[in-house]
Amino acid sequence: MLDVSKTVLITGGSRGIGAAAVKKFAEKGWQVAFLYKEQDRAAMEVAEETGALPIRCDVTDRESLKDSIKAARIYFGVPCLDAVVCNAGISISGLFTDMTEDQWDLLLRTNLEGAMYTAKYALPDMIRNKKGSIILVSSMWGETGGSYEVAYSTTKAALIGFGKSLAKEVGPSGVRVNIVAPGVIDTDMCRMYDEDIIDGLVRDVPLCRIGKGEDVASAICFLADEESAYVTGQVLGVSGGFYI
Repeated sequence: MLDVSKTVLITGGSRGIGAAAVKKFAEKGWQVAFLYKEQDRAAMEVAEETGALPIRCDVTDRESLKDSIKAARIYFGVPCLDAVVCNAGISISGLFTDMTEDQWDLLLRTNLEGAMYTAKYALPDMIRNKKGSIILVSSMWGETGGSYEVAYSTTKAALIGFGKSLAKEVGPSGVRVNIVAPGVIDTDMCRMYDEDIIDGLVRDVPLCRIGKGEDVASAICFLADEESAYVTGQVLGVSGGFYI
């Protein structure tokens, strides 16, 4: 059933899991806006396919982020967004001892602070209106830790702690916060690895296949919707059973 009364903002929506989420919400009839950093062509293609509103914004730029969230709400003509999906993220692989300070800072500002400030700027309107759902996109590496992915895993683990704590804080105001933890998903981030590494990872997946962006998007939509009205502070793994 289509629900054109619902509104959602998705960060990192021009490709990968974010683009899949934009399409999934649009299919369900939601009004969708998405943020993207620099992939203009990809963003326009997603917008044309879905009718979603593209907003160019780097989530590490706090003023731009605040303005973009406000712009989406005004564009929809609503007092608050029904859902916000904090999906924007990057990966920098390498040995912990080789990671530069600039690389650490970029990962923290994008993966952790980008999500934290997206939530911070969206929350006041949600709290005033006693409704809303925030979904944080973490990773199974945030639950298990990943060799050669120490910095990335750290940011994703921090998102889980942030989400669980925030869920307790804003729950009395009628706002829910949940986390999805994708596994090996067919995205640009995953394609950085060679075929042998991917094959090795898939061998550890009980469902015997790499995940699709649509798999994660479906979980995100569930957590945003009223179907999950009594679910908050939870980590939903979308890994094909890789981590149980």
